[in-house]
Amino acid sequence: MVVNNDPVTSRETGWRIWWQLLRPHTLTASFVPVLIGTALALPTTSIDIPVFAAMLLASILIQSATNMFNEYYDYKRGLDTAESVGIGGAIVRHGISPKTVMTIAISFCIASMLLGIYICINSTWWLALVGTICIAVGYLYTGGPVPIAYTPFGELTAGIFMGLIIILISFYIQTETITLTGFLISVPTSILIGNILMANNIRDRKGDQQNGRKTLAILLGHQGAVRLLSILFTLSYAWVLILILANQIPVWTLLVFLSLPKAIQAVRAFTGKTTPPEMMPAMKFTAQVNTFFGFLLAAGLFIGYGF
Repeated sequence: MVVNNDPVTSRETGWRIWWQLLRPHTLTASFVPVLIGTALALPTTSIDIPVFAAMLLASILIQSATNMFNEYYDYKRGLDTAESVGIGGAIVRHGISPKTVMTIAISFCIASMLLGIYICINSTWWLALVGTICIAVGYLYTGGPVPIAYTPFGELTAGIFMGLIIILISFYIQTETITLTGFLISVPTSILIGNILMANNIRDRKGDQQNGRKTLAILLGHQGAVRLLSILFTLSYAWVLILILANQIPVWTLLVFLSLPKAIQAVRAFTGKTTPPEMMPAMKFTAQVNTFFGFLLAAGLFIGYGF
């Protein structure tokens, strides 16, 4: 329910407010790994479409809930204001009740658990434990006494749980097995998901430092963090090339290099910038790298294994 009639809140209305609450530019980090894990299963089995769809939706719901927990707790801790950039702004700009945001987040978690039950029925109940841990990590990322997002481990945590874990689960529910290739192919995807958080933390470095956070970007400083971002981009592309040369994945996955200009654009957009508004394009480009790289990698796998 909208509870604030301040003019600042009237710039967005109706469904756009709720859409921005989901932070849609980040959601590719949840469904791209599902596509990749599913594509890896093509050489050994036919795809169970209902199970794939359930996994896809559950993954999106968990990340959406995580974004809402972020919105809620950053508001509660006084980190978000109407002037903050890169946030959903449902609470501080559009007057949505914090209780409403938390209720929706919990509802999304419950919905993902119901989908998880269906997935478990068609695979193994051990996934219920894994899914519960994923939801807990999504909450603890910004909730709890020591939020993960306030530490240097935010990027690593996001990469592992949204890259590695999702890819392996998506592969397992189709094949009932785990392979070395699944682990190996998850590396660049995990890195690029972590880079989205890194870009976010580079942009917010000064404000986060003032509020007591100790993110990796704060520890490294602006130049060091941008340099690490560049190294991680390079490693992602090099990793795919190594896997191709080692005959681990199809040569069609060279398609990922079509996204390389966007990675270069992201690094350049951070260079020499000092304010959050100036760095917003770089944040956008970094998220787009994950999107384009992920879709192209999945496409290469589908083409290479499906034909």
